[in-house]
Amino acid sequence: MSTAHPDTLGIDPSLLEILACPDTHHSPLTLDREAAELLCTGCDRAFPVRDGIPVLLLDEARHRGGGAPEPGGAGAGGAAT
Repeated sequence: MSTAHPDTLGIDPSLLEILACPDTHHSPLTLDREAAELLCTGCDRAFPVRDGIPVLLLDEARHRGGGAPEPGGAGAGGAAT
């Protein structure tokens, strides 16, 4: 049962096929091996993968546009800290 998946950061490839963004649009996610993240194709969020476990929490995601996650999800304007 401990079959390693080094090309997919330890995530089972069949799971990668069905993972989607947890935001309301549920867009597909793609894998960025170098950054160890799952990237949303719809909202430009990057979700970390830690020890082979995708962390699909909006509060843990970062926006690849350069900023921190916006409180309350997409479209909420927050001040930079």
